[in-house]
Amino acid sequence: MIEENVKKILQELPQGVELMAAAKARTPEEIMRAAQAGVKIVGENYIQEALAAFNVVGHRVKWHFIGHLQRNKVKKAVEIFDMIETVDSPELSKEIDKRCNQCKRIMPVLIEINSGREKQKFGIFPEDAEDFIKEISGLKNMKTEGFMTMGPMFGDPEDARPYFVETKKLFDRIKTLNLPGLEMKYLSMGMTNSYQVAIEEGANIVRIGTKIFGERG
Repeated sequence: MIEENVKKILQELPQGVELMAAAKARTPEEIMRAAQAGVKIVGENYIQEALAAFNVVGHRVKWHFIGHLQRNKVKKAVEIFDMIETVDSPELSKEIDKRCNQCKRIMPVLIEINSGREKQKFGIFPEDAEDFIKEISGLKNMKTEGFMTMGPMFGDPEDARPYFVETKKLFDRIKTLNLPGLEMKYLSMGMTNSYQVAIEEGANIVRIGTKIFGERG
């Protein structure tokens, strides 16, 4: 079932759009099956779950962190992950930079945009994004490569469209800024119920969980 689901999704995705398997609460064995079926990127929300999966799947896939990253978990995160998609504060940025400096690597990151301006959610409000990027642009061991947004979790995918549209406009504007450590390549938007709308509005990474793995048990 996982194998069939992956193959079907990969066949229907337009060229240039990357599939990320959102693996929250999935077993390492399920993730391995997805990887063997053609998934190249796995998104994890929790460090402990990622560690367990990494020990089984290893470097067969790229690992993206897509949960809220606490500063005290950054040291472990930079050892496992190939990208952190949820950078949303100067403090977190500086901690990533510091830890990457210690292990001599440069971490690609996406800035998490709170496109719905929802107070209870993490992320930078769209109107604050430019100042935030300017503030962190001098960090040597962290490279900003684009944006990630969740958009509000509505039932109707069309309800998410305005948030994707706004994030893409912001992405295009920030792309024109000539800042050090900034290369706007990735727009990570859309999940199982909204990824098709997200692709229409410019997403080139989509985070799909349920449509790959089925409903969580």
